[in-house]
Amino acid sequence: MRFWVSMLAWLTGIVMFSNGLSAHAGERMMMYLSIGGEDRIALWNVDPQTGLASEIGSVKTSGAPGALALNPAENRLYAAVRSTGEVVTYELNESTGGLKELGRTPVLANPVYIATDRTGKFLLTAYYGEAKAAVYAINEEGVVVPDAVCTVDSTKHPHSINVDLDNQNVYIPNTGADLIQQFKFNADSGELTPLEPAEVMTSEKSGGRHFTFAPSNQFVYFVNEHNCHVDVFQRDKSTGALTQIQAISTLPEGYMEKSYCADIHITPDGKYLYASNRGHDSLAMYAVDQSTGKLSSLGQIPTETWPREFGLDPAGKFVYSAGQNSHKLAAYRIEPETGKLTQFATYPVGQSPSWVLVKTLD
Repeated sequence: MRFWVSMLAWLTGIVMFSNGLSAHAGERMMMYLSIGGEDRIALWNVDPQTGLASEIGSVKTSGAPGALALNPAENRLYAAVRSTGEVVTYELNESTGGLKELGRTPVLANPVYIATDRTGKFLLTAYYGEAKAAVYAINEEGVVVPDAVCTVDSTKHPHSINVDLDNQNVYIPNTGADLIQQFKFNADSGELTPLEPAEVMTSEKSGGRHFTFAPSNQFVYFVNEHNCHVDVFQRDKSTGALTQIQAISTLPEGYMEKSYCADIHITPDGKYLYASNRGHDSLAMYAVDQSTGKLSSLGQIPTETWPREFGLDPAGKFVYSAGQNSHKLAAYRIEPETGKLTQFATYPVGQSPSWVLVKTLD
Protein backbone atom coordinates (compact mmCIF):
# COMPACT_ATOMS: atom_id res chain seq x y z
CA MET A 1 0.00 0.00 0.00
CA ARG A 2 2.80 2.41 0.90
CA PHE A 3 4.36 1.80 -2.52
CA TRP A 4 1.20 2.89 -4.33
CA VAL A 5 0.77 5.96 -2.11
CA SER A 6 4.35 6.96 -2.91
CA MET A 7 3.79 6.41 -6.60
CA LEU A 8 0.65 8.56 -6.54
CA ALA A 9 2.51 11.34 -4.79
CA TRP A 10 5.29 11.21 -7.38
CA LEU A 11 2.84 11.35 -10.28
CA THR A 12 1.07 14.38 -8.86
CA GLY A 13 4.35 16.17 -8.30
CA ILE A 14 4.11 16.14 -4.51
CA VAL A 15 6.96 14.94 -2.35
CA MET A 16 5.55 12.91 0.55
CA PHE A 17 7.38 11.60 3.56
CA SER A 18 6.73 8.22 5.22
CA ASN A 19 9.33 8.30 7.97
CA GLY A 20 7.27 10.01 10.66
CA LEU A 21 8.84 13.43 10.09
CA SER A 22 5.50 15.15 9.51
CA ALA A 23 5.00 15.26 13.28
CA HIS A 24 6.27 18.32 15.14
CA ALA A 25 6.70 20.22 11.86
CA GLY A 26 7.35 23.47 13.70
CA GLU A 27 10.47 21.91 15.20
CA ARG A 28 12.06 21.08 11.84
CA MET A 29 13.97 22.68 9.04
CA MET A 30 14.22 21.71 5.39
CA MET A 31 17.19 22.09 3.07
CA TYR A 32 16.75 22.25 -0.71
CA LEU A 33 19.74 21.35 -2.89
CA SER A 34 20.05 21.83 -6.65
CA ILE A 35 21.64 18.63 -7.93
CA GLY A 36 22.57 19.83 -11.42
CA GLY A 37 24.11 16.58 -12.64
CA GLU A 38 20.95 14.62 -11.88
CA ASP A 39 18.25 17.13 -12.95
CA ARG A 40 16.61 17.23 -9.53
CA ILE A 41 16.10 19.22 -6.36
CA ALA A 42 16.91 17.16 -3.29
CA LEU A 43 14.95 17.66 -0.06
CA TRP A 44 16.77 17.16 3.22
CA ASN A 45 15.41 17.20 6.74
CA VAL A 46 17.57 19.26 9.12
CA ASP A 47 17.48 19.02 12.90
CA PRO A 48 17.40 22.68 14.11
CA GLN A 49 19.19 21.76 17.34
CA THR A 50 22.08 19.64 16.04
CA GLY A 51 22.20 20.67 12.37
CA LEU A 52 22.34 17.00 11.33
CA ALA A 53 20.59 16.32 8.02
CA SER A 54 19.13 13.44 6.03
CA GLU A 55 17.69 13.24 2.52
CA ILE A 56 13.97 12.44 2.46
CA GLY A 57 12.95 13.00 -1.15
CA SER A 58 13.47 14.88 -4.38
CA VAL A 59 11.65 16.38 -7.34
CA LYS A 60 12.74 16.06 -10.97
CA THR A 61 13.30 19.28 -12.88
CA SER A 62 13.64 18.01 -16.50
CA GLY A 63 16.87 19.99 -16.79
CA ALA A 64 19.81 21.10 -14.69
CA PRO A 65 18.60 23.27 -11.78
CA GLY A 66 20.71 26.14 -10.51
CA ALA A 67 19.57 29.11 -8.44
CA LEU A 68 16.71 28.65 -5.98
CA ALA A 69 14.63 31.39 -4.36
CA LEU A 70 11.77 31.62 -1.87
CA ASN A 71 9.03 34.23 -1.92
CA PRO A 72 8.70 36.34 1.25
CA ALA A 73 5.79 34.20 2.50
CA GLU A 74 8.00 31.13 1.96
CA ASN A 75 5.14 29.15 0.42
CA ARG A 76 6.54 29.27 -3.12
CA LEU A 77 9.95 28.05 -4.26
CA TYR A 78 11.38 29.13 -7.63
CA ALA A 79 14.02 27.10 -9.43
CA ALA A 80 16.11 28.35 -12.36
CA VAL A 81 16.48 25.47 -14.83
CA ARG A 82 19.51 26.65 -16.72
CA SER A 83 19.65 23.98 -19.43
CA THR A 84 16.10 24.74 -20.61
CA GLY A 85 15.90 28.50 -19.95
CA GLU A 86 12.94 28.17 -17.60
CA VAL A 87 11.87 29.07 -14.08
CA VAL A 88 9.78 26.42 -12.32
CA THR A 89 7.32 27.49 -9.62
CA TYR A 90 6.66 25.06 -6.78
CA GLU A 91 4.04 25.21 -4.07
CA LEU A 92 5.89 24.59 -0.81
CA ASN A 93 3.93 22.66 1.80
CA GLU A 94 4.63 24.64 4.96
CA SER A 95 4.11 21.69 7.31
CA THR A 96 5.96 18.92 5.41
CA GLY A 97 8.35 20.94 3.23
CA GLY A 98 7.20 19.02 0.15
CA LEU A 99 7.13 20.60 -3.30
CA LYS A 100 4.35 20.50 -5.90
CA GLU A 101 5.00 21.93 -9.35
CA LEU A 102 2.61 24.73 -10.30
CA GLY A 103 4.07 25.93 -13.58
CA ARG A 104 7.05 26.36 -15.88
CA THR A 105 7.82 29.77 -17.31
CA PRO A 106 10.16 30.29 -20.28
CA VAL A 107 12.44 33.22 -19.52
CA LEU A 108 14.84 35.32 -21.55
CA ALA A 109 17.64 32.74 -21.69
CA ASN A 110 19.77 30.72 -19.27
CA PRO A 111 18.98 32.25 -15.83
CA VAL A 112 22.18 32.32 -13.79
CA TYR A 113 20.47 33.95 -10.78
CA ILE A 114 16.93 34.57 -9.54
CA ALA A 115 15.41 36.42 -6.57
CA THR A 116 12.00 37.79 -5.67
CA ASP A 117 11.44 41.38 -4.64
CA ARG A 118 10.59 41.98 -0.97
CA THR A 119 6.82 41.78 -1.60
CA GLY A 120 6.81 38.64 -3.74
CA LYS A 121 5.17 40.44 -6.68
CA PHE A 122 8.17 40.18 -9.02
CA LEU A 123 10.97 37.78 -9.92
CA LEU A 124 14.35 39.30 -10.76
CA THR A 125 16.57 37.33 -13.18
CA ALA A 126 20.13 37.70 -14.53
CA TYR A 127 21.64 36.21 -17.73
CA TYR A 128 25.41 35.77 -17.74
CA GLY A 129 25.94 34.89 -21.41
CA GLU A 130 23.39 37.31 -22.84
CA ALA A 131 24.50 40.31 -20.72
CA LYS A 132 20.94 41.13 -19.69
CA ALA A 133 18.68 41.18 -16.67
CA ALA A 134 14.88 41.00 -16.58
CA VAL A 135 12.00 41.40 -14.15
CA TYR A 136 8.90 39.17 -14.37
CA ALA A 137 5.55 39.57 -12.64
CA ILE A 138 4.30 36.86 -10.29
CA ASN A 139 0.54 36.18 -10.41
CA GLU A 140 -1.89 35.64 -7.54
CA GLU A 141 -1.15 31.90 -7.54
CA GLY A 142 2.53 32.67 -7.08
CA VAL A 143 3.48 31.54 -10.59
CA VAL A 144 5.91 33.54 -12.74
CA VAL A 145 4.13 35.23 -15.66
CA PRO A 146 5.69 34.93 -19.16
CA ASP A 147 6.99 38.10 -20.87
CA ALA A 148 9.20 40.36 -18.79
CA VAL A 149 7.80 43.63 -17.47
CA CYS A 150 11.30 45.11 -17.69
CA THR A 151 14.54 44.13 -19.46
CA VAL A 152 17.87 45.92 -19.06
CA ASP A 153 21.22 45.54 -20.80
CA SER A 154 24.31 44.74 -18.79
CA THR A 155 27.90 45.23 -19.89
CA LYS A 156 29.47 41.76 -19.57
CA HIS A 157 28.59 38.67 -17.57
CA PRO A 158 26.03 39.85 -15.00
CA HIS A 159 26.18 37.17 -12.33
CA SER A 160 23.46 38.08 -9.82
CA ILE A 161 20.63 40.50 -9.16
CA ASN A 162 18.78 41.48 -6.01
CA VAL A 163 16.82 44.28 -4.38
CA ASP A 164 17.76 45.96 -1.11
CA LEU A 165 15.91 45.19 2.12
CA ASP A 166 13.62 48.22 1.72
CA ASN A 167 12.63 47.15 -1.83
CA GLN A 168 13.90 50.41 -3.31
CA ASN A 169 17.10 49.66 -5.25
CA VAL A 170 18.36 46.82 -7.44
CA TYR A 171 22.05 46.00 -7.95
CA ILE A 172 23.69 43.85 -10.65
CA PRO A 173 27.42 42.99 -10.45
CA ASN A 174 29.01 42.40 -13.88
CA THR A 175 31.71 39.78 -13.38
CA GLY A 176 33.29 40.39 -16.79
CA ALA A 177 33.23 44.18 -16.68
CA ASP A 178 34.35 45.05 -13.11
CA LEU A 179 31.32 47.19 -12.40
CA ILE A 180 28.07 47.17 -10.46
CA GLN A 181 24.89 48.51 -12.05
CA GLN A 182 22.54 50.32 -9.69
CA PHE A 183 18.85 51.06 -10.27
CA LYS A 184 15.78 52.58 -8.69
CA PHE A 185 13.16 49.83 -8.37
CA ASN A 186 9.46 50.59 -8.91
CA ALA A 187 7.71 48.17 -6.56
CA ASP A 188 4.37 48.75 -8.32
CA SER A 189 5.42 48.14 -11.94
CA GLY A 190 8.71 46.24 -11.61
CA GLU A 191 10.52 48.83 -13.73
CA LEU A 192 14.23 49.53 -13.22
CA THR A 193 15.53 53.08 -13.68
CA PRO A 194 19.32 53.69 -13.65
CA LEU A 195 20.62 55.78 -10.78
CA GLU A 196 23.03 58.66 -11.25
CA PRO A 197 25.66 57.37 -11.65
CA ALA A 198 24.29 54.22 -13.27
CA GLU A 199 27.43 52.20 -12.56
CA VAL A 200 29.99 51.83 -9.80
CA MET A 201 33.41 50.76 -11.03
CA THR A 202 35.39 48.18 -9.04
CA SER A 203 39.09 47.37 -9.20
CA GLU A 204 40.53 45.90 -12.41
CA LYS A 205 39.98 42.14 -12.78
CA SER A 206 37.94 41.99 -9.60
CA GLY A 207 34.88 40.25 -11.08
CA GLY A 208 32.02 40.93 -8.66
CA ARG A 209 29.75 37.86 -8.51
CA HIS A 210 27.26 37.57 -5.61
CA PHE A 211 26.34 39.97 -2.81
CA THR A 212 24.45 40.27 0.45
CA PHE A 213 23.02 43.09 2.57
CA ALA A 214 23.74 43.93 6.19
CA PRO A 215 20.55 43.67 8.29
CA SER A 216 20.71 47.46 8.70
CA ASN A 217 20.49 47.81 4.88
CA GLN A 218 23.31 50.35 5.20
CA PHE A 219 26.13 48.13 3.87
CA VAL A 220 26.39 45.76 0.90
CA TYR A 221 29.03 43.03 0.55
CA PHE A 222 30.14 41.81 -2.89
CA VAL A 223 32.37 38.76 -3.35
CA ASN A 224 34.77 39.00 -6.31
CA GLU A 225 35.29 35.90 -8.43
CA HIS A 226 38.61 36.94 -9.99
CA ASN A 227 40.67 38.77 -7.36
CA CYS A 228 39.28 36.83 -4.38
CA HIS A 229 38.26 39.83 -2.32
CA VAL A 230 35.13 40.96 -0.57
CA ASP A 231 34.30 44.56 -1.46
CA VAL A 232 32.33 46.46 1.18
CA PHE A 233 30.04 49.28 0.05
CA GLN A 234 28.08 51.84 2.00
CA ARG A 235 24.59 52.41 0.66
CA ASP A 236 23.17 55.95 0.57
CA LYS A 237 19.84 55.77 2.42
CA SER A 238 18.15 58.39 0.25
CA THR A 239 19.44 57.56 -3.24
CA GLY A 240 20.61 53.95 -2.95
CA ALA A 241 23.97 54.81 -4.53
CA LEU A 242 26.95 52.69 -3.43
CA THR A 243 30.33 53.92 -2.20
CA GLN A 244 33.16 51.46 -1.61
CA ILE A 245 34.73 51.59 1.87
CA GLN A 246 36.83 48.41 2.05
CA ALA A 247 38.36 45.51 0.10
CA ILE A 248 39.59 42.46 2.01
CA SER A 249 41.07 39.18 0.74
CA THR A 250 39.30 35.83 1.07
CA LEU A 251 42.61 33.92 0.93
CA PRO A 252 45.44 33.34 3.41
CA GLU A 253 48.37 35.73 3.17
CA GLY A 254 50.95 34.45 0.70
CA TYR A 255 48.63 32.04 -1.13
CA MET A 256 49.59 32.20 -4.84
CA GLU A 257 47.64 29.36 -6.49
CA LYS A 258 44.59 29.89 -8.69
CA SER A 259 41.32 30.36 -6.85
CA TYR A 260 37.93 31.84 -7.71
CA CYS A 261 35.31 33.11 -5.29
CA ALA A 262 31.68 32.13 -5.71
CA ASP A 263 29.16 32.83 -2.95
CA ILE A 264 28.68 35.08 0.09
CA HIS A 265 26.29 35.16 3.08
CA ILE A 266 25.90 37.13 6.29
CA THR A 267 24.39 35.84 9.53
CA PRO A 268 20.88 37.10 10.36
CA ASP A 269 22.22 39.12 13.30
CA GLY A 270 24.81 40.77 11.02
CA LYS A 271 27.77 39.77 13.21
CA TYR A 272 29.58 37.34 10.86
CA LEU A 273 30.06 36.93 7.13
CA TYR A 274 31.33 34.03 5.00
CA ALA A 275 32.55 33.64 1.40
CA SER A 276 33.55 30.59 -0.65
CA ASN A 277 36.89 29.98 -2.40
CA ARG A 278 36.99 27.57 -5.35
CA GLY A 279 40.53 26.31 -5.86
CA HIS A 280 41.66 27.01 -2.32
CA ASP A 281 38.47 25.05 -1.48
CA SER A 282 37.66 26.89 1.71
CA LEU A 283 35.19 29.19 3.38
CA ALA A 284 36.56 32.58 4.38
CA MET A 285 35.25 33.81 7.73
CA TYR A 286 34.84 37.42 8.90
CA ALA A 287 33.67 39.39 11.90
CA VAL A 288 31.55 42.42 10.99
CA ASP A 289 31.87 45.81 12.69
CA GLN A 290 28.19 46.66 12.57
CA SER A 291 28.75 50.39 13.14
CA THR A 292 31.21 50.85 10.25
CA GLY A 293 30.30 47.83 8.11
CA LYS A 294 33.94 46.83 7.81
CA LEU A 295 35.24 43.26 8.05
CA SER A 296 38.01 41.59 10.05
CA SER A 297 39.30 38.24 8.84
CA LEU A 298 38.77 35.19 11.03
CA GLY A 299 40.76 32.99 8.65
CA GLN A 300 39.63 30.17 6.39
CA ILE A 301 38.32 26.66 6.98
CA PRO A 302 38.68 23.79 4.47
CA THR A 303 35.53 22.67 2.68
CA GLU A 304 34.48 20.35 -0.13
CA THR A 305 36.05 20.64 -3.60
CA TRP A 306 34.89 23.62 -5.66
CA PRO A 307 32.37 25.18 -3.24
CA ARG A 308 30.16 26.92 -5.75
CA GLU A 309 27.34 27.79 -3.35
CA PHE A 310 26.59 27.44 0.34
CA GLY A 311 23.75 28.36 2.66
CA LEU A 312 22.99 29.35 6.26
CA ASP A 313 20.01 28.25 8.31
CA PRO A 314 17.51 31.03 9.20
CA ALA A 315 18.69 31.15 12.82
CA GLY A 316 22.34 31.62 11.84
CA LYS A 317 23.56 28.52 13.69
CA PHE A 318 24.80 26.37 10.79
CA VAL A 319 26.51 26.61 7.39
CA TYR A 320 26.12 24.01 4.60
CA SER A 321 28.68 24.10 1.78
CA ALA A 322 28.16 22.17 -1.48
CA GLY A 323 31.23 20.78 -3.25
CA GLN A 324 30.38 20.85 -6.94
CA ASN A 325 33.30 18.57 -7.85
CA SER A 326 33.32 16.30 -4.79
CA HIS A 327 29.52 15.76 -4.93
CA LYS A 328 29.36 16.20 -1.16
CA LEU A 329 27.96 18.65 1.36
CA ALA A 330 29.99 19.86 4.37
CA ALA A 331 28.09 20.95 7.50
CA TYR A 332 29.48 23.46 10.01
CA ARG A 333 28.42 24.92 13.31
CA ILE A 334 28.83 28.69 13.75
CA GLU A 335 30.53 29.31 17.09
CA PRO A 336 28.36 32.11 18.53
CA GLU A 337 31.11 33.86 20.48
CA THR A 338 33.73 33.89 17.72
CA GLY A 339 31.96 33.39 14.38
CA LYS A 340 34.40 30.64 13.46
CA LEU A 341 33.10 27.46 11.85
CA THR A 342 33.42 23.94 13.26
CA GLN A 343 32.72 21.09 10.85
CA PHE A 344 30.52 18.31 12.25
CA ALA A 345 29.32 16.29 9.23
CA THR A 346 29.88 15.47 5.55
CA TYR A 347 27.19 14.02 3.29
CA PRO A 348 27.24 12.57 -0.25
CA VAL A 349 24.44 14.42 -2.06
CA GLY A 350 24.63 13.54 -5.77
CA GLN A 351 26.32 14.77 -8.92
CA SER A 352 27.28 18.46 -9.14
CA PRO A 353 25.39 20.07 -6.28
CA SER A 354 25.11 23.84 -6.48
CA TRP A 355 22.42 25.88 -4.74
CA VAL A 356 21.78 25.42 -1.00
CA LEU A 357 18.62 26.87 0.57
CA VAL A 358 17.51 26.22 4.18
CA LYS A 359 14.04 27.04 5.51
CA THR A 360 12.29 26.67 8.89
CA LEU A 361 8.99 24.80 8.69
CA ASP A 362 5.84 26.09 10.37
